[in-house]
Amino acid sequence: MPSTIDLRTPLSLAGALRFPLQSPGARRDLLRGALWLLVPGIGWLLNMGHRIVMVHRMQQGLPPTDAWREYGQLLKHGTLTALGMLLYATPGLLMLIAALRFERGALLALAAPLLIAAVLAIPGFMSHYCRRFDAREIFSPARALSRVRQGGALYWKAWGIAIVALALSFSGLLLFGLGFLVSSVWFWQVAGFAFASVFTQRFALDC
Repeated sequence: MPSTIDLRTPLSLAGALRFPLQSPGARRDLLRGALWLLVPGIGWLLNMGHRIVMVHRMQQGLPPTDAWREYGQLLKHGTLTALGMLLYATPGLLMLIAALRFERGALLALAAPLLIAAVLAIPGFMSHYCRRFDAREIFSPARALSRVRQGGALYWKAWGIAIVALALSFSGLLLFGLGFLVSSVWFWQVAGFAFASVFTQRFALDC
């Protein structure tokens, strides 16, 4: 039987893609997340919270499965991290709105790198928040960007894995669109695992 894939497993494309499917429990969690996506908004936040708790469990030496419990806590974690994403994206979004409103190409040129920086910074707070659920880890963009820099080549490897998983996830659209519910949750779990692996190992978040 193949060994369990967790945060101490050397990061690889094959391992990351297999992570959400590696056991019957993992596959049940995946399907449960897909079903929750049928509930607009709340389902997305619960899935976000599930990924946070899933990583937290692995950092504590527990199996990643069985994180679908205490739904109030899942919703809280999902909402906090979503607010963090919005905070990071706000400067770029405001610049984009201004560029479209006033038809200024220069503003549009500024909006693009701000939005890219926001997306790149998000993994810099996720794994640290997972460790102790300290909201201060979320709302510190400078600290998150510093951690991204310290992530080195493995951080960019995680992005490569995430992009491959994103491309593969669109195959779910072939099953009358419903398969995309499963494949999109699979993609987010692959990406979450890849970045959590990088930052947990780089900063010893499982100690």
